[in-house]
Amino acid sequence: MVHHMSMSDSFTDIVDAIQPGVKPQPGNLPGPFVRVFLVLCWLSVGLLPVVFAVGDIELAAGRTGTPGTLTVVSCEALGKGRYDCKGSFAPDGGGAAIPVAASPDSEAGDVTRAQLTPEGDRAVKAGTTGVVAALTLPFLGVGLLGFLPYVIMYFLGARRGRRAAVAAGVAITVIGAAGTLVGMVAAYS
Repeated sequence: MVHHMSMSDSFTDIVDAIQPGVKPQPGNLPGPFVRVFLVLCWLSVGLLPVVFAVGDIELAAGRTGTPGTLTVVSCEALGKGRYDCKGSFAPDGGGAAIPVAASPDSEAGDVTRAQLTPEGDRAVKAGTTGVVAALTLPFLGVGLLGFLPYVIMYFLGARRGRRAAVAAGVAITVIGAAGTLVGMVAAYS
């Protein structure tokens, strides 16, 4: 016998699963060490993109590196939508052009303001567009952290404030998603 569930029953089940008033049952939660481990993993996944992006943000903002002009010379298709782009970087102060790796979202012939890394191996878009593009992954990380306070409250069995934690989680996740989308548009423009 097949039991058919109506759409409203499915929605009720979903809402009941995330309803802030629901009290967790002790047998349904992982042990305290696993909970701490899960929260630390979640924090790492959300914060590491922020930490790793600092260098690219400083580079795009002009705090590090050498300013100049990047001309994308070639882009080779690697398959599955991936590209390897090479460019030529001309420093503003003059001197010989430097062969560099260019962003894989470039197209051959693109010419843009850029910053050369201190290592001299790649150049990234400079200015506002470059900074916004460098903020893509940090925004994604922040968005991933949106519901962490709710989960911590749930793990602790706290009932007060969980509704506010859900509302804040939605807001933070939407901000993170919007920032990620804006960053991607900036990266490809």
